[in-house]
Amino acid sequence: MFHVILLVVGFILLIKGADLLVDGASSIAKKFKISNFIIGLTVVAFGTSMPELVVSVLASIQGSASLAVGNILGSNVSNILLILGVAAFIYPLHIRKNTVRTEIPFSLAAIALLWLLINNLFLGGTTPYILTRVGGLILLLFFAVFLQYTFSLAKNSRNNSENIKQYPNLEAGLFILFGLIGLTWGGKLIVDSAVYMAHILGLSEFVIGVTVVAVGTSLPELATTIIAALKKHSDIAVGNVVGSNIFNILWILGISALIKPITFNPSNNIDIGFVFLSTFLLLPFMFIGKKDTLTRVEGSVFLFLYVGYIIFQIVRL
Repeated sequence: MFHVILLVVGFILLIKGADLLVDGASSIAKKFKISNFIIGLTVVAFGTSMPELVVSVLASIQGSASLAVGNILGSNVSNILLILGVAAFIYPLHIRKNTVRTEIPFSLAAIALLWLLINNLFLGGTTPYILTRVGGLILLLFFAVFLQYTFSLAKNSRNNSENIKQYPNLEAGLFILFGLIGLTWGGKLIVDSAVYMAHILGLSEFVIGVTVVAVGTSLPELATTIIAALKKHSDIAVGNVVGSNIFNILWILGISALIKPITFNPSNNIDIGFVFLSTFLLLPFMFIGKKDTLTRVEGSVFLFLYVGYIIFQIVRL
């Protein structure tokens, strides 16, 4: 029970730390006359991915690579099946043409690239099931391509972001400082508690990572998407989720592998396949029923698949 409490405290520190970091950095960026749209694409986007980054990096450094892998793969599955499933159940989600034509295919390509790299089918390596520093660098190069696409999209879009609140320099600086402290301490508490709980419950670190930790680190995306759905800004909801999944694979795994090579389990190919399948389902769903819309029925299918995925993780032990 003590470690469950520590886990909850860790999630609170992690998410609040990310919020403070985003608020402080956005305020300072605004003072340098950077547009709201660009701040949203950089500071806010990176900030909402910080929980997954911190947990994955700390877990990898502490020798819990399976927890790091479970966190990323589980976050991507929960982003599509759980978050979009819940959001579509609240209000049918309209999906922009850019998302269907470019961002979803790019996300699928990122998943395929990860599969090729960890199975060493890309560079002709001799050691399978490891994401090397070279592999991490390749992921980051593809992430740079995605950022270039994102910025080109921003240039052709109207600046319709919400106003960013500005704070005095000292206050904004303190937000950034305490945000970083919250992220670090929260991430450490989550990793330590998750590893301890896995050992006590007789579960693998991967299962804890792909379920409890993955959902916990996805809370910022869950909150953002549900609020967007309630406000009927559904194009923002779907774009945020797909973009977050691309960030998770290309940026977070890329950075993590660059710091320390990540070892995968051969069975992780099944999980990567499930991430690919759940993302791919977005495409046919755009043409079934109401075009370019994720309906409540399709959202229910996503939720059903997510429950099945969690049951699969428990049964495969």
